[in-house]
Amino acid sequence: MMNRRHFISAAALTGMGAASAMASCATKPSTTTTYHSIPKLKLSLDRIVKETVGLRPFRASGPRIAKEELGSKTIVHNYGHGGSGWSLSWGTGNMARELVLSTGERKIAVIGCGTVGLATARLLQEKGYEVTIYTKDLPPNVTSSVATGTWSPASRVCDPKVAKPEFKQVWEEATRFSFRTFQFLLGINDIAMWVDEYNVFPERQLAPTDLAQGGEAFHLSGLIPERQELSAKQHPFKDKYVSWRSNMMFNIPSYLHHQMSTFVMLGGKIKVHEIKKLEDLDALSEKCIVNCMGLGAKPIFNDEELTPISGQLACLIPQPEINYKLTTKGASIIARKDGIYLGGNGLVGNWDTTPKREYTEKFVDVLQQLMKEMKS
Repeated sequence: MMNRRHFISAAALTGMGAASAMASCATKPSTTTTYHSIPKLKLSLDRIVKETVGLRPFRASGPRIAKEELGSKTIVHNYGHGGSGWSLSWGTGNMARELVLSTGERKIAVIGCGTVGLATARLLQEKGYEVTIYTKDLPPNVTSSVATGTWSPASRVCDPKVAKPEFKQVWEEATRFSFRTFQFLLGINDIAMWVDEYNVFPERQLAPTDLAQGGEAFHLSGLIPERQELSAKQHPFKDKYVSWRSNMMFNIPSYLHHQMSTFVMLGGKIKVHEIKKLEDLDALSEKCIVNCMGLGAKPIFNDEELTPISGQLACLIPQPEINYKLTTKGASIIARKDGIYLGGNGLVGNWDTTPKREYTEKFVDVLQQLMKEMKS
């Protein structure tokens, strides 16, 4: 057993820094005259079948992707993605894999069974590693299961006032790798798919910069289509500023099931085993450990920078004809196979995962008014 004092003092070291200046998403006038016929959502509180609160693991300097030696163990960190964990999971997983490659170890422990942990474990398997995932809970009882599940690689990924300029290049590399990987998952049981995405506002919007509203520090052109501003003749909404683009969406339950099933089919092991302190890591048989714990890393690695940003979702009974995403002032709609999710809030520093009915009522009120004002 290693010296506890040495192990804990080493764990206090922080990882790499992050981010740079903000850039807003480009919006250009539509080059077509296509009319967007958008089916109305059936909205009422009695159609809400589930309410959840997810906690996004935010670090002002950006995700921690770094390697450190703690006693006899090598720890590779891959956590703190804010609201971009689903989108960046493959890209930062690849970076973590490169750090693992440098250790020479072949048996690897991955801590965490969310989207980041599963992607990292799968990437390690591709290089022939023997991987065991250790996790406190399994999906759907993980934070990744209560996310919105859309392509948003810059959402709350860092605070540009704190992050280091060089993080932008790291982010771009991770974003491009993730995007390429998701293209290979399209068409597999709809675990990833393209959908129409609308922004509907009474006034012109810039890219959000406030963390509570999904602040985005970066924009990378050339991956998904840029937003197009629609004229009043092209949409049924009352609001003046309406934009549209195609975007990727992840059907979370089927995606996580696919990832876990593939991981196990290829020889991976999943052990329900909670890590509460550094000594629990020391007790694992693997000498190289990849930390994908998200917010769970805060107490174990003394990461004072890591903080939650909570977001509530209310799930409506599915409507087969509703297959779009929509964002308006005060609420959003994300239509997935398992339900239609209403959301739109973010509370920085909030650890409470108890849903508040008043938030759901606000989402429903805002969207009911939007639907009421839509042209037939």
